[in-house]
Amino acid sequence: MPIVVTLDVMLARRKAKAKDVAAAIGIAETNLSLLKSGKVKGVRFDTLAGLCRALDCQPGDLLAFVSGDEDAGDDG
Repeated sequence: MPIVVTLDVMLARRKAKAKDVAAAIGIAETNLSLLKSGKVKGVRFDTLAGLCRALDCQPGDLLAFVSGDEDAGDDG
């Protein structure tokens, strides 16, 4: 997948705990963990906006495009 989630980096920069951010934006800690690890196929804009508000950042601080990083086994 050429989109890489850099949420873990922003959490570290802000010295924020994932469970606190999850509670602040109203999602399950499990779902935030899946997002943080990049094991999701998509993210809702309201979730992304909540993360940006909670971490005082821009969407580009949480997501990165890596050219040539395609999944070899992806059928999609």
